[in-house]
Amino acid sequence: MNAIIITIGDEILMGQILDTNSQYMSRRLTEIGVEVVEQLSIPDKGEEIYETVDYAMQHADLILVTGGLGPTKDDVTKKVLTEYFGTRLVFHPQAMEWLEELLRNRNLPMNENNRSQAYLPESCRILRNFKGTASGMWFERGWKSLISLPGVPFEMEHLMDTYVIPDLKVKYPHLQLAYRMLKVYDVPESALAHHLEEWENALGEGLKLAYLPSPGLVKLRITAKGDAVQHLDAAYDTLKEVLSGMKYTEGEDALEKQIGNVLRKKGATLATAESCTGGEIARLITSVPGSSDYFKGTVVAYANEVKIRVLGVDEKDIEREGAVSETVVLQMAEGVKKLMNTDYAVSTSGVAGPDGGTPEKPVGTVWIGVATPEKTFARKFAFSFTRERNMAKAAAKALELVMLEMGV
Repeated sequence: MNAIIITIGDEILMGQILDTNSQYMSRRLTEIGVEVVEQLSIPDKGEEIYETVDYAMQHADLILVTGGLGPTKDDVTKKVLTEYFGTRLVFHPQAMEWLEELLRNRNLPMNENNRSQAYLPESCRILRNFKGTASGMWFERGWKSLISLPGVPFEMEHLMDTYVIPDLKVKYPHLQLAYRMLKVYDVPESALAHHLEEWENALGEGLKLAYLPSPGLVKLRITAKGDAVQHLDAAYDTLKEVLSGMKYTEGEDALEKQIGNVLRKKGATLATAESCTGGEIARLITSVPGSSDYFKGTVVAYANEVKIRVLGVDEKDIEREGAVSETVVLQMAEGVKKLMNTDYAVSTSGVAGPDGGTPEKPVGTVWIGVATPEKTFARKFAFSFTRERNMAKAAAKALELVMLEMGV
């Protein structure tokens, strides 16, 4: 089964907001074996919505539409879909009850714009939206389905998870798709592809390998469709054999989530001391819900005086070896570990760029220190010439070092 996703909204085309809806819907559809063949973004114009829907209905089995379901005049999706499917807008008493309950719970008054959202296409299935005032709509024509969802991301996700994905599984039980994921560290994508070329060429029908590069690592995803699902585990086992000797971790969870899981199991805690990464490591760690269970905090020691006064770095060592040095990041890691009374700590100091490099320490030079209950060590890295990539790579490498040291 293939699908086309249509996102509606001038704000997307103008670059005012990111289209995270297409990403979420594509991922969820892929998980159940639906192949997304196109993602289309169009403005809030009735004629263009009609033409795009007609195109999608001709070229896909499943069409997902988001946006344009609000109560204002520029929200025309509902009217266009009513016309396209040859039906009419009718008052839905139950939808009105849902609206009244939602607004009552939020202590908001009912107005005419709200009431207009109880008028819905007669021939579609209504999907109750517990998160907002715009109901979802499920149309069918022959074996094809078009599902219209609100453009507000958390409302769309709620309807996808509550109705769309579960009901598609029931409606199309033949869909089969599964995948396995692992992450390989410190190997360029091109070198990894060369190393795996023979193994990849031997993959059976229905099995496919995808390379997903990120700063400091490459994710490998093996996907199996249909009957090939039964061979997925065997292929995954042989892949790990071919990767023997390389550093890798299994699973698709981000590094920060994996670290959090291990810290929670150990009952251990972590702190960071960051110079060149400017708090990026702490941001990644705290992006995980529940990270307060194990993350104590960070010191963004950008200035040398903060390294000295807060973290206890020896001023003479900075004068003698420079802030970007093994000695300094070791003291930074030990200092923040002691300051915050944690089991683990990680520190960074480097030349992020674009200026500040020297022949001895060019832009991209980064030292990372890690303090554990047993030892403290540091590693030196040479990254790129781009400030943003240097910060991202340093943060990712710092998490990797912590993770590997914990035995993940």
